[in-house]
Amino acid sequence: MKAMVVNQYGGTEQFELTDIQQPSIKAGHVLVNIKASSVNTVDTMIRSMGSELPFSPQTPAVLGMDFAGVVEDVGDGVSQFKVGDEVYGCAGGLGDLQGSLAEYMVADAQLVAHKPKSLSMREAAALPLVGITAYEGLIRAGVGKEQKVLVHGGAGGVGHVAIQLAKYFGAEVYSTAGNDEHIQVIQSLGGKGINYTNDSVSSYVEKYTDGNGFDVIFDSVGGENLRNSFEAAALNGQVATTVSLVEMDLSTAHMKGLSLHVVFMLIPMIHNIKRGEHQEILATLAQIVDSGHLTPILDQHEFKLEEAGKAHAQLESGKVTGKVVITH
Repeated sequence: MKAMVVNQYGGTEQFELTDIQQPSIKAGHVLVNIKASSVNTVDTMIRSMGSELPFSPQTPAVLGMDFAGVVEDVGDGVSQFKVGDEVYGCAGGLGDLQGSLAEYMVADAQLVAHKPKSLSMREAAALPLVGITAYEGLIRAGVGKEQKVLVHGGAGGVGHVAIQLAKYFGAEVYSTAGNDEHIQVIQSLGGKGINYTNDSVSSYVEKYTDGNGFDVIFDSVGGENLRNSFEAAALNGQVATTVSLVEMDLSTAHMKGLSLHVVFMLIPMIHNIKRGEHQEILATLAQIVDSGHLTPILDQHEFKLEEAGKAHAQLESGKVTGKVVITH
């Protein structure tokens, strides 16, 4: 089969279109004919950082975590899928798990669910990693009706899903972005856009919460932006972040009694623990999608499998709205 292989880690030029052995089915897994895959920030981190990350696969490697496709074969012990089923998931591209930048992949059935019926393959491939991340963060933060929720980075891959899910759970949603185009995306999703380049944390907290702060903050930017999250949070508020690789004084979090939820959705894949929870979330997300409450936004640029390097470069450009998707 054809696959985009990285023989050594580094820049986007490291991808090579290569013929490799098609993987064989095994118990508890499904063989999927990949129709589309999407690029996540963690994919670009693995490609560029390699062995600096403990979960990077050994080279030569086939990267790519998200996918949508058709089941070609079913392993022993798998009863929920049959040949011909349209599925989606996040199931490879790290450790010893072959990724989705190939014609076929063998995926742990626990990391796969039936594709939302109302989405194309491209749209479905955009959803697994960001959808699971947003869902997990909001659920752990206890999001609910009539709460005021602030999403940092609402036009990004995770952020635009978090806005829609928070609204689905009944919250009043606000979201930050840095330019007018992204503010328009946020407004189109039903959130109130906040341009952080000309609106300070203290001013928008006063404007939208009467100075009380937001009940839940979903921070898909993280890092130093966590300071803004702590400042914007209400007393005894909830902060969920996807990026906490930072040293920071937690005095503000302490004095406000904040709860911090770190979302690292790769844990089930890396450690082979509670993988079935991902299938359950993906099935729930499919229901939310098909009920009309969640639609992934795709970046306007389209890429084919042999253009995986260009797709990575597009995501790294910082000029992306929604998700970068590769069509196979």
